[in-house]
Amino acid sequence: MHRPPNVVVIYTDDLGYGDLGCQGSPDARTPHLDSLAASGVRATTWYSNAPVCSPSRASLLTGLHPDRAGVTRILGARRSTPGLPPDRTTLATRLRGHGYATGLFGKWHLGVVEEHRPTAHGFDEFFGFLAGCVDYYSHIMYWGQSGGVNPLHDLWDGDDEVWHNGRYLTDLVTDRAVDFIDRQAGGPFFCYVPYNAPHYPMHAPREYLDRFPDLPPDRRVMAAMVAAVDDGVGRILDALSRNGIREDTIVVFSSDNGPSCESRNWLDGTEDPYYGGSAGIFRGHKGSLFDGGIREPFLISYPRGLPAGVVCDGAGQMSDVVPTVLALAGLPVPSDVDGVDVSAMLRGGESPHERLFWAQDTQLAVREGRWKLVLDGRLDLDRPGPEPVHLSDVDADPGERVNLAGRYPEIVVRLTAAVRDWHAEVTR
Repeated sequence: MHRPPNVVVIYTDDLGYGDLGCQGSPDARTPHLDSLAASGVRATTWYSNAPVCSPSRASLLTGLHPDRAGVTRILGARRSTPGLPPDRTTLATRLRGHGYATGLFGKWHLGVVEEHRPTAHGFDEFFGFLAGCVDYYSHIMYWGQSGGVNPLHDLWDGDDEVWHNGRYLTDLVTDRAVDFIDRQAGGPFFCYVPYNAPHYPMHAPREYLDRFPDLPPDRRVMAAMVAAVDDGVGRILDALSRNGIREDTIVVFSSDNGPSCESRNWLDGTEDPYYGGSAGIFRGHKGSLFDGGIREPFLISYPRGLPAGVVCDGAGQMSDVVPTVLALAGLPVPSDVDGVDVSAMLRGGESPHERLFWAQDTQLAVREGRWKLVLDGRLDLDRPGPEPVHLSDVDADPGERVNLAGRYPEIVVRLTAAVRDWHAEVTR
C-alpha cells in the first residue's frame, strides 16, 4: 500500500490566461510549466472564485466561496489587518490532521495580525510576506499606509521579521520551497508556493530580461518575471525527482486572477494602463468578472493517479482544489465546503458543475453551460463595462464581445434570478 501522496500547490499572482507557452503564448518561454502540463492535465475552463487576490486565495485554501470564507476584498498591509477567520479550515489544517508536514513559501495576503497568519491556519512553516505585494529586492510594501507615505517592510520567517536585502524574491521563495521538500522527502508533506510574480512592482533580473530582447518594454519584463517563476517550478520538480517522490506527488499550478492593467505596474511614472500581461482571447483584466479577470491557467500532475498529456475542457473553480486534492490523496472529502471533487472530470468525465457563480463588489456573474451572464460588469479594477447586463454564448463567443441580452431576455431573467438567489444564500 502506498503512503498518501505529497501535495505541492504553486500559485502565481496576476498571471494571465495567455502568459504561458502551453497556453498558446507566442512569446512566453515556460519549458518547465509546459513539461508539467504534458505530464498531467491542463484544464482550459478553470476559474478563480474572485477577480482579485485575497478572496481567490481564501477560496483556494478553504474550498469555500469568498463570502463564506469571510474574505471578500483585497486586504491591506497594516500590521493590525485581520483576515481569514480562525474558524475557517484550510487545506493545510486538514492535511496536517492526517500527518502531513505543511509549509508555505511566498505570499499569504489573508491577514497580518498573529491570529490570522499562516502558522495559525495549519502551516508548520512559513517564509514570505503577509500583505499584497512587496518590492522584489528590498521586500518593502510601498502601498502600506497613508497612500504609500509610510511603507512597511514585510518579510517573515515564521513570526519573526527577517531581512534579505538585495535577494530577488522569486529566488528566495524557490530556495525555501526546495529546502522544505528536501527535508520532508520522507513525507507526506504539503508545500504551498504562492509566488509574488508577476504582480507589480515589475522587477526582473538582467539574466531574464536578456532572454527577451525584442519584446516591447512592458511585455519584456512580464515575460522575464514569468520565466523566473518557470525556472523556480523547474527546481521544485527537480527536487521531487531527485528525492524519488515525483510519482507520488500531486502538483497543482494556477493563478489568483487575471492580468493587472493598473498604471502602478509602470516604474517610470506613466499613468497609462499597463498591458504587459495577456488574458489571451478573453475580455477583461484583474478586477473583472468577464473571463479575462477570472479564467486561469490550471495544471495538475499526479503520475500515480492522473493521466498524462490530457487537455480537459470541463469547467472547474478554485474552490474545487481542496476536495479534489483530498480525494486524489484517498482522504475524506469534507461536506462543509462549496467546492466539489473534479477528479473524475480530470480523468475524462463531465464537469460536476451545473452552474458557476461569482460576486465581487457590485458585480455578479453566473455561467451555465454555454451561457454566461455578467451584471454590473467591470473591465478591470477601475473601468465599468459598457452594459449593465451582458449575456454571452461563450461557446460561440468565448471573448464575451457580443451582448445577447436583448435577443434572449428569458435566459437573462432565469440566470439573474439564479445568481441573485445564490448571492443571497452565501451572504446570509
